[in-house]
Amino acid sequence: MSIKDSFEKAILDKRTLAVIVVVAILWRTFISLNREIALWESMCSGIALILFGWSLFAYMCLKPKKLKGWVMSNWIYQGIAVSMISINVYVVIYYVMRWHRLLHVEAYLPLDYIFRDIRYLMLVVFYCGVIWSAKYVQKMHEDYVSLSEGKGLLHLISPYLYVRGKKLREMGVKELMSTVMTDERTLMVIVGIAFLWRTVISIDYNIALWESMCSGIALFIMGWLFLAYIYSMSRKQKGWSDLVKVYHGIASGLLAINIYVLVYYGMRWYRLIGLGGVAEAFVPLDYLFRDARFFALVMFYCASIVLSKFLKRAYDEYRLLSSTAKTI
Repeated sequence: MSIKDSFEKAILDKRTLAVIVVVAILWRTFISLNREIALWESMCSGIALILFGWSLFAYMCLKPKKLKGWVMSNWIYQGIAVSMISINVYVVIYYVMRWHRLLHVEAYLPLDYIFRDIRYLMLVVFYCGVIWSAKYVQKMHEDYVSLSEGKGLLHLISPYLYVRGKKLREMGVKELMSTVMTDERTLMVIVGIAFLWRTVISIDYNIALWESMCSGIALFIMGWLFLAYIYSMSRKQKGWSDLVKVYHGIASGLLAINIYVLVYYGMRWYRLIGLGGVAEAFVPLDYLFRDARFFALVMFYCASIVLSKFLKRAYDEYRLLSSTAKTI
C-alpha cells in the first residue's frame, strides 16, 4: 500500500473522524471562554474549515477517475461534490466578510458567539458525515464490481435491464408525491422561487418577522422532511449494508445542517419578536448575507435530493444484478 493510500485510509477511519469532532469541540470551547472571538481565532477556525471543505470537494471530484467498472459510483461521488459546493461557498463568504468586519449581527447580539460555535461544530460534523459517506461509496463500488466478475457482459447491460419507471397515473398517492417532489424540474422551480422570494423581501433592506418566519419554516420543512426520507430509504434498502452506511453518513451531515438552521432561526425570531431587548444598527450587508445563506441552504437541500436519487438507482442496479446473476 502506497503512502497516499495509507493516508486516505487513515483519514476515512471512523476514529479519525471522532478525533476531528473532539478537537473542534475543545477548540471552540477554549476560544469562547471570554465570550469574544478574536480575529486570529476566527482566522484559525475559518482557514481550517475552508481547507477541510474544499479538500473534500477536490477528493470527490478526483475519486471517480480512479474507479472503473460502474458508472453509478461515479455519479454518486459527483453528486456529493455538487451538494458540497453551496456549503463551501457559504463558508468562504462568511469568513471573508467576518474578517473584513462587514458582518455585525447574525442571530442575537449577546449570544452571537454561541451561535458561531454551534455553526462551526455543525459544519465540522457535516464534513465528517461526507467523509463517512465517501468511504462506503467506495465499498459499494467494490461490492458491485466483485459481484459482476465472471458474469461476462452482465454488469455492462444491467443498467439497461433497469425496470421501466411507472407512469404517474400508475402510482399511489404517496409514491406520486415522492416522485414529483424529487423531480429535477420541481427542484429547479424551488430554487427559482427561493431566489425571487429573497429578492422581493430584501428590496427595502428590512426583513420583517413574518418574512423571516416564512423563510425559516420553509427550510425546516425541506430539511426535516428530506431527513425523514433518507431514514426511510435506509430502512427500505437495508439489504446492502454499505449503502445503508452511506445513508447514515448523509443523514448525519443533513442533521447537522438542520440543527444549525433551527438554532439560527430560533435566535433570530427571539430578537425580532423583541424579547432580546437589544437594538441593532442598520447594516445592508447583513441582509445580503442572510439572503446568500438562505439561497445556499436551498441549493444544498435540492442537490442532496438529486444525490438520493442516484443512491436509489444504485440500489436497484445492484439488486437487479444480484437477482439476474443467481438465475444464470
